Amino acid sequence: MTGGGTAGAAPQTLQERDRRLLAWLGAGLLAGGIPTHEVEQDLRTLATTLGHPRAQVACLPRGVWVTLSAGQPATFEGVEGGLRLEQLADGTALLAGLRAGRLTPEEALASLATLRAQPHRYKVPGLLAGGVLSGVGIALVLAPAWPSVAFAALLAPVTVVLMILSGRHRTISTLTPLLAAFSTALVAFSAASAGLVTAPLWTLVAPIAVLLPGATIVTGLVELAAGSMVAGTSRLGHGTVQLLLFALGVGAATALLDVPGELLDPTRPVELGWWAPLLGVAVVTLAISLMESLRLALVPWVMVTAVATYLGQLLGQTLSDARWAGAFLGAVVAILAATVVEFVRPQLPRSVVFLPSFWLLVPGSFGLISVTQLDAGPAVAFSAVVAVTLVIAAIALGIVVGASLAFPLRRAARRVGLLHLLRRLRRG
Repeated sequence: MTGGGTAGAAPQTLQERDRRLLAWLGAGLLAGGIPTHEVEQDLRTLATTLGHPRAQVACLPRGVWVTLSAGQPATFEGVEGGLRLEQLADGTALLAGLRAGRLTPEEALASLATLRAQPHRYKVPGLLAGGVLSGVGIALVLAPAWPSVAFAALLAPVTVVLMILSGRHRTISTLTPLLAAFSTALVAFSAASAGLVTAPLWTLVAPIAVLLPGATIVTGLVELAAGSMVAGTSRLGHGTVQLLLFALGVGAATALLDVPGELLDPTRPVELGWWAPLLGVAVVTLAISLMESLRLALVPWVMVTAVATYLGQLLGQTLSDARWAGAFLGAVVAILAATVVEFVRPQLPRSVVFLPSFWLLVPGSFGLISVTQLDAGPAVAFSAVVAVTLVIAAIALGIVVGASLAFPLRRAARRVGLLHLLRRLRRG
């Protein structure tokens, strides 16, 4: 099942079948990181297609309630764990198939019942390789210096091991941010003291960037802006606590080693040329494909969106010399680029090619570096908090603006997909 529960007995009535289908599908979209208000809208649209125009849907990050009409029985489905982008792509393809009439509810239920059990396409070696490449790619983008790149390649396997263990043990899952930040910071500050790396704050971020809650925090702000107050507040609170756990890990390593203040300088190391961030974008795209078990056919489209996002972010920073402006423009471009991809390839969900762009907008990375400045004094702490708040708010605003601009394109993409279906039916 997509939501993470156990498949029960077969539905006894058509209404029970449709409620279960909507609940399972909604739980899967939530597990894939889709904002709650978008899931509610998608489920209501699908319910109308299934013949239930008065259906009511309520979503939280951890569950979804569905009833086909006011006063009628409701179905709840909880969300346990996340989904890989590959599984999210399959789930959104089921949604599109149901809307277009290519799938029956019974076929969709059968697919959803086995979706979470799908094995990782590249198994543990692919996950390990993706983790190493993600560290290298993020280092090329954030801290383009050979020592930082080498550090990321060497420390990234520790993050992968923690990711694997966190999926098996709840305690390790809770402590993963603290453990990852502490172990990485311990090595980074030791290496910096020995003169092996510069700017250890930026250097230590790259190996653990895949764990940072930047996407969670920004999604929470987007939900708040859309009126999903409970979901947005809970997601924002969870992401903030996760970020504080990372900062606590870095702070513990700093205290243990008695790190001098000059090693906490937040200045980025820039030793490589203009080509380094672009190469980093390509490497990160490959890393995402390996870690998220994406099919090779999807990789070029993810690459297009990632490159467009980086260039938009770079243009914004160049025009205004402000990090928040680059974050805003990068988010707008990311949404528009993903929507254009969906227009060209109607069967490719926008969310699958958009979500990896969070790795390049790096709100979590910048947030961690800013939060670690809290020990430097009230003035520095206030400036750091304001800076990271502006960046995260700018990304959220960029997503809202980009989604508004992309709405006509999304409608056109769905019409194109429907036209393709009608042409195929006529040919058949």
